[in-house]
Amino acid sequence: MPPATTRSKTEPKLSRPVQVAEAIKNWVVEQGLQAGDRLPGEAELIERFGMAKGTIREAMRVLEAQGLIKTRTGPGGGSFVHEVSRQRAKALLGNYFYFKNLTIGDIYQLRLTLEPELAATLAGKLSEEVLEQLEANIAAYSEPAKTLNEEREQHVASLRFHAILAAQAKNPLLGFVIDFMVNLLTDLTVYRRLYSPPNVELWKQGRDHQRQLITALRDGEAETARSIMFDHMETAWKLMRRQEVEMESRFISE
Repeated sequence: MPPATTRSKTEPKLSRPVQVAEAIKNWVVEQGLQAGDRLPGEAELIERFGMAKGTIREAMRVLEAQGLIKTRTGPGGGSFVHEVSRQRAKALLGNYFYFKNLTIGDIYQLRLTLEPELAATLAGKLSEEVLEQLEANIAAYSEPAKTLNEEREQHVASLRFHAILAAQAKNPLLGFVIDFMVNLLTDLTVYRRLYSPPNVELWKQGRDHQRQLITALRDGEAETARSIMFDHMETAWKLMRRQEVEMESRFISE
């Protein structure tokens, strides 16, 4: 079992099952195991990590709760390495930020840094199928919303445009972080009702920037794509901040 690492005085000590779970994860990496590979049986784990049966079983439950292993019963059953899905990873990370009281500024500060870079790296690299998918997405908000419900749906759809781009990132970390921010902003927009009152300028600026961006991406103009996305993020930040202030004012007056 790997030696314990130095921990800060304020950091709680890990329970023994959690320590064993970490040791198993380290061992899986060292052995080069991949998703779908079978883990050793319980008796071998007990011998390898020098722990009691109860501790090993609890460690395996910890790993299963984290989505890192899957246990199957019956013929051919056992414990297998499992790859955490992007959706599950976003949900778990979202739980961390649930009580952080994030603002529009917190999210857009990162978007302004990362999304122009993503746009530049994708210029000239996207298939026609993906470009058509982006165009089809814009079609969902080609005209201003007529109802508040439609306004909410358009906000969500316009953010989906960025999730589509994030899915094309060659850098998996860059793609995941941008996709995660899109998720956060979508949730923030909906539960704080930042789509109310309707904002025609926000709709028009967003739609127009995205149309220009598709042209730059199709033509392989990396610096143009970077510049358009930067302007898009900067403008959206300013206009969404107005929505946030409006919402806060309504809340105080009520």
